Amino acid sequence: MLNSMTGYGSADGQLDGVCYAVEIKAVNNRYLKTIIKLPEAVAFLEDAIDKCLRKNLARGTINCVVRLKGVSGNVLFEIDEAALRSVVERLSAVGSSVGIEGTIDMASLLTLPGVVLPILPDEEESRKVREFVLGLTQEAIEKLKAMREAEGRFLEADLRGHCEAMTKELEHVRRRSEGVIDEYAKRLRRRVDALLAEAKLQLDEETLAREVAVLADRSDIAEEIARLDAHLQQFMEICEKEGQAGRRLDFLSQEMLREANTVASKAADAELVRCVVDIKCLIERLKEQIQNVE
Repeated sequence: MLNSMTGYGSADGQLDGVCYAVEIKAVNNRYLKTIIKLPEAVAFLEDAIDKCLRKNLARGTINCVVRLKGVSGNVLFEIDEAALRSVVERLSAVGSSVGIEGTIDMASLLTLPGVVLPILPDEEESRKVREFVLGLTQEAIEKLKAMREAEGRFLEADLRGHCEAMTKELEHVRRRSEGVIDEYAKRLRRRVDALLAEAKLQLDEETLAREVAVLADRSDIAEEIARLDAHLQQFMEICEKEGQAGRRLDFLSQEMLREANTVASKAADAELVRCVVDIKCLIERLKEQIQNVE
């Protein structure tokens, strides 16, 4: 079963009057990249949350945001009154010295660095907050994984559809390639006979056979067809058995394209070339969809 790289999960809960909310969003990335945004009150949990994300997820850009909401003001922060008083006194002194009178906006003062400080929990509180937030994080991860699995089922169905269409085209190529040499030999004989008829000469059968053998050797695509078919079978098996197979599928699709290009270069028939073009288009669709697979 394949998993998509995109998804969303969230969880929230309340602990000691504080409401914690965890949101996790995942988008495509060739590797695993975590982006964690925490309020200062729980900034000490960044490493633990990062380890939790890396333990559960293999690929994608993972955005994890923790928010504190619905709490009383005295729970989250405290005001450094000494720092605030010092700022007010200095502003008043500066205003008096330059002859400026006016009121001081308290809200603006609270935005100054060092005036509003987060309340740092003690060791026991830190342990409780750690367990609680990590539990919410795991819950959000499970919801994210469930969404990835649901989207992965659609991705797998789409990939299988492309593989089945490619298998049909490949079978047509196999059947067509078996008669290409015979048709070439007949065309060559008719053309040579027509040219030699005017000169009243006869064609050396050994020479004709040698020319046909050269073309047969140059345009033999049986080995490439066999490898491409084997890649398709392996691709389907990986889709069925592995959940984190994006990198392997990406590599296989590149190998498929390489074999298809080789077949196209050897093809000595317009119908074969058309089939190979269709196969290459299907491979490109596979490659695009694989970018969404974890």
